[in-house]
Amino acid sequence: MRSATQGVPMTAHARPSLSEPRPLGEIRTWPSSFADRLTSPLPGVSDFVRLALRGERLRPSIAGRAQIGDLPFEPGPLPEAGPGELALTWIGHASYLLRIGGLTVLTDPVWSQRIAGTPERVTPVGLAWDDLPPIDAVVISHNHYDHLDAPTMDRLPRDTPVFVPAGLAAWVRRRGFTRVTELDWWEAVELEGEAGPVRFDFVPSHHWSRRGLTDTCRSLWGGWVLTVPGGQRLYFAGDTGYGHWFGEIGSRYPGIDVALLPIGAYEPRWMLAPVHTSPEEAVQACADLGARIMSPMHWATFLLSAEPPLEPLHRVRAAWKAAGSPADDLWDLPVGGSRVLGRS
Repeated sequence: MRSATQGVPMTAHARPSLSEPRPLGEIRTWPSSFADRLTSPLPGVSDFVRLALRGERLRPSIAGRAQIGDLPFEPGPLPEAGPGELALTWIGHASYLLRIGGLTVLTDPVWSQRIAGTPERVTPVGLAWDDLPPIDAVVISHNHYDHLDAPTMDRLPRDTPVFVPAGLAAWVRRRGFTRVTELDWWEAVELEGEAGPVRFDFVPSHHWSRRGLTDTCRSLWGGWVLTVPGGQRLYFAGDTGYGHWFGEIGSRYPGIDVALLPIGAYEPRWMLAPVHTSPEEAVQACADLGARIMSPMHWATFLLSAEPPLEPLHRVRAAWKAAGSPADDLWDLPVGGSRVLGRS
């Protein structure tokens, strides 16, 4: 299902120009629902009944949980990121610390040990809060609790620029933040970096939103493309299933250097395929995007589904190899691990 504002899938002969950046902190009004942006029906009561009747659960088996102690956790000092370099550190789940264009950016920051409706994290946070450098911006993909964590947001200075999907600014402003910008799909804002403005584009994903019983799809969901003028381009998927949006994003934003893509929370497939990519689908999404490097995320932190905790890593490595992609271009980081583009 797609609304008129979504457009149609792009072709190589119909690449539109990018939108002009929106004003920072702009106050906007939105429709009461974004349900017309859904690409698949949401799970309903009948799906959970089916889950129970089949004897399935949204948690790993006891045998699978035995793998928790083997999950990769290797925190280290933050690498230096010189002018023109792109550095990333995986904090866990969908949280990264990025240094790009001279800016320091957090994605979907979650430092809490436990979040609402979810078992506590199975690996520690990859970087202690007190070791964070000053944060220039925060990007939020959607409002699910494992991506928008109120206790973590409350630890940030209230003048931190926060970029959120349409319909979510009011939630952030109620917490005292004074520099909040909300965007529709294909819209952008800019922040001044070392070599000029860094552009933040909000792009579609195959997902949904909800924090309570009555706010389903009241705010939008999506990913982010960060672009340095004359420099690197990074894509952060947030949370998403596989579908046509990856090809369209790659068409609109050619030359993506690094794609941060989710590989976990995918079993059982009959239930979760519309909203969570499998490892193989994530590798295909990277190809659709035209991205050179893939950094897998959304695994090894919170056990949200039935696959064994280490399975996403084994499957993404196998899929990457089967695709014939260079081994060095799969940045399968441990929690707390870092990489810098252009360094060995």
